[in-house]
Amino acid sequence: MVLLVPVYQPGDGLSRLVSDVRAADPSCPIVLVDDGSSTPVDQPGCTVLRHSVNRGKGAALRTGFAHIAAEHPGEPVVCADGDGQHSAEDVMRVAARVAADDHVVLGVRRVRRMPPRSRLGNAVTRELFRAATGRWVRDTQTGLRGYPGSMLQWLGEVPGERFEYEMNVLLAAVRAGHRIEQVEIATTYLDGNASSHFGSLSDAARVYRSLLRFAIVDRFSL
Repeated sequence: MVLLVPVYQPGDGLSRLVSDVRAADPSCPIVLVDDGSSTPVDQPGCTVLRHSVNRGKGAALRTGFAHIAAEHPGEPVVCADGDGQHSAEDVMRVAARVAADDHVVLGVRRVRRMPPRSRLGNAVTRELFRAATGRWVRDTQTGLRGYPGSMLQWLGEVPGERFEYEMNVLLAAVRAGHRIEQVEIATTYLDGNASSHFGSLSDAARVYRSLLRFAIVDRFSL
């Protein structure tokens, strides 16, 4: 397993995640994609890829997938956020599920423990996703996701530069007939999720645009 963490202006949560994952699995390669942070990210023992300017989470993930496909071919990848939300234990649980089932795996959060803003946004997006695709996914916005190594090239071809990329991955998975597994995780929110870089209006508009496009165009071709 390779851990991939896209980061922008990270806080102390990144160091804790790296330390905890390294303690849980000392052999796990950790790839960080610094998406234009004002102070360059430096984590000893990690591979750090850099964008000179902030390009968005989707762009950062695709940069990481391309590197891992070249340097660690065939290895499954677990993507996690670097803000302290995800524990090493849950990273390992998602990794184990990917290794066992060889499918897309989502680490889904407990809805009742989400901050109000996240809970409302997730509920709306979850219902829209089910209406558009016919698939029930408990947490369409989770940043903890696992992918088999065989999907890395496919992931690099999914469009989207910012937060809409992760929604586009789910929609593309439905379109391609990929199975989506779900594992419950215990997410930690710091200061009501204040460290999130999700821009409520602009990023939500991109996500809902992807859903609308799928509902209007792609649904009829399934």
